[in-house]
Amino acid sequence: MPDYGIQGPTEGTGLLPWSWAVERLTTSHDYWVATIWHDGRPHVTPVWGAWIDDAVWFSCGDNSRKARNLDRDPRCSIATSDAYQPVVLDAVVERIADREAVQRFTDISNAKYEVDYSADFFAENALFAAHPQSAFALDEADFPGSPTRWSFK
Repeated sequence: MPDYGIQGPTEGTGLLPWSWAVERLTTSHDYWVATIWHDGRPHVTPVWGAWIDDAVWFSCGDNSRKARNLDRDPRCSIATSDAYQPVVLDAVVERIADREAVQRFTDISNAKYEVDYSADFFAENALFAAHPQSAFALDEADFPGSPTRWSFK
């Protein structure tokens, strides 16, 4: 890929392993979620969440803009919070209502953020799991050699 001096997959230090991306998806404090308004405009907001079962799980108000956008169109993009080592997912969400799954998210989220929300709090709001269709990542320390893309379709 010649743009910006990006090296090919066999040049430089090579492509990043998926485990590198998973580590950043797991440890990211926040995630930026991009959804689509009904008229095609983008909408981006930060959320707390967790990497669970190969998906970014996050909660929001049931009547929030992102929940309404995702109910209408389940496609979204999600980025980790570190601009120096970003991971960006193109994903499709599903709403999570299963009580056992909600409790699992609650336990993981409470431990991650050192809070004490109840499972009822998340069950009464919108809980989504964003399943990646593709991902992109790079390490700023090796900008020309590290950009890597994965496809999960």
